[in-house]
Amino acid sequence: MALRPHSPEALPPELPFNTARREDLLMLGSWLWILVMGFFVGQIVGRLGMPPLLGMILVGILLGEVLSPEVLAAAGDLRLVAVMIILMKAGLGLDREKLVQQGSVALRLGFLPAACEAVAVALLSTWILGLDWPTGLLLGCVIGAESPAVIVPGMLRLKSLGWGVAKGIPDAILTGSALSDVLLLLGFSLLLSFLGQGSAESVRLLGLELSPLQWLPFQVGMEILLGISIGYLGARVLVSLLTQQNWTRNSVQEVLLAACMALGLVLAPQVWPYFSGYLAVMAMGFFLIELDAPLARRLRGGFDALWTVAEIVLFVLLGASLDLGVLGSVFWPGLLLLTLSLLLGRGLGWWLSTLGSNWTWRERLFLLPGNMAKATVQAAIGGIPLAQGIPGGEIILALAALSILVTAPLGAWLTQVCAPRLLEKGEVDPTKVGSQGKVSFLAAVDTSPLAEVVLRKAADLARRVDGEVIVLHVTDELQGKGVEQLRQLAQRLLADIRHQFCLASGPLAETIVNIAQERQVTDIVMGKRGHRGWEQVLVGSTSQAVLETSSIPVILVELPRDERQTSLSSLSRGEDSK
Repeated sequence: MALRPHSPEALPPELPFNTARREDLLMLGSWLWILVMGFFVGQIVGRLGMPPLLGMILVGILLGEVLSPEVLAAAGDLRLVAVMIILMKAGLGLDREKLVQQGSVALRLGFLPAACEAVAVALLSTWILGLDWPTGLLLGCVIGAESPAVIVPGMLRLKSLGWGVAKGIPDAILTGSALSDVLLLLGFSLLLSFLGQGSAESVRLLGLELSPLQWLPFQVGMEILLGISIGYLGARVLVSLLTQQNWTRNSVQEVLLAACMALGLVLAPQVWPYFSGYLAVMAMGFFLIELDAPLARRLRGGFDALWTVAEIVLFVLLGASLDLGVLGSVFWPGLLLLTLSLLLGRGLGWWLSTLGSNWTWRERLFLLPGNMAKATVQAAIGGIPLAQGIPGGEIILALAALSILVTAPLGAWLTQVCAPRLLEKGEVDPTKVGSQGKVSFLAAVDTSPLAEVVLRKAADLARRVDGEVIVLHVTDELQGKGVEQLRQLAQRLLADIRHQFCLASGPLAETIVNIAQERQVTDIVMGKRGHRGWEQVLVGSTSQAVLETSSIPVILVELPRDERQTSLSSLSRGEDSK
């Protein structure tokens, strides 16, 4: 069949399709640049000893002109998703016992440093920048907010390493930063209403007409109380769906459902503005630990994985949204304002917050780097006054960007540098932090039918946590039919798991314990009985000796009763026996 040549009249209808296709490719290419360049430049900057987020912001500045407009338009929504992830991480990392131990310190950290810094910014801006008092206070609410994107990962890392955990310092900072953001966001919305409409609407309560200033304490208390209550109800619902009713089949589905619920809590105040969505998400993570610790641990690992992607997107898009022209015009006055407000305003708040506590002067000094970082909130609300036509909005946006560029990398870097110098290292609670490093299991096997049961158990454990298995056979025979059969069995059962097959000689129990300690494995998996078949012994002598001498947890498995007479020949034929 002959093909009909294209006519000129046929070309125009195809153009819209081609244009749409090019736009789709441009958007996909933008995401590729964001993820690839953000990851590699962040890693390079991290290896140079600086915070990786600094490299991601620089990538955003460089890519700002080439990214798809659709991607840049979605930056606000994507930042909201990133905030949801880090707030869940913060809630899942809180330690109730340490918070109770600190008493009022965490609560005072929730409003005194931020409020003092906001007032200091307002006062200094009237002198340095010539702003009026309400606009300066609006700027103070923007600048005074703390960044969960920087503070939460930093504090969780300190918790995992043990710095300051004895006195609950990371937990106090985490809780204080979340409460301070709630307070300043409320103040920001109220001031925005004043400046945008000339006057804010009064509120009637129990027959009384209250001014916005008189209503503010009731509004703050209501949003905090409802936020905590709704977070508790959300945690109860998640436990019911994921644990009691088993609606999900794996941890990925659990994380997906929890993330959807958390994002819904963040978005809900835009429709029903009577509670703090940020605080509700953080409270939901906190109550999950109390209601179902195993579920909280699984969710913590999932949100850690989500954050590795969200972090890149958040800070690259942050750099892409910066206006370097406006930033340069207010750089030096803004830098002076940020420095003075941080040292004077926030410094006074830190001092008042820790009065009467058991913190040493070194631990109080740690609040300077640990609590100074600004990024996420400033990126989210810094452009709102300009978008609503508030006089001085361009200055607020420029100073919000400057505070991010200066305090985010500096705070992240100083937190990790100063922690070993200013804080005491305590014992880490493994139930309140994510696992560090690769999980590995030592499977101690002999040439009995029990070897398959041990390997299957080790394989199952390794698949659950994406770990690796070290198969150890202690024997004086380095070659032979039995050794080769074990090697083939391990290869078959652990084909999809990273594993090693090791041979060693020496006393059985002592050799197993020594190699487990040298390899720093997470658990030892071994059988109760060896190939001798001592049915009269409840626990074999080797496994009993390992249990008594090993500081590493030991998992004992047993051959099913109806298979204890299985010969090694069945293993060599590859028969699957369970």
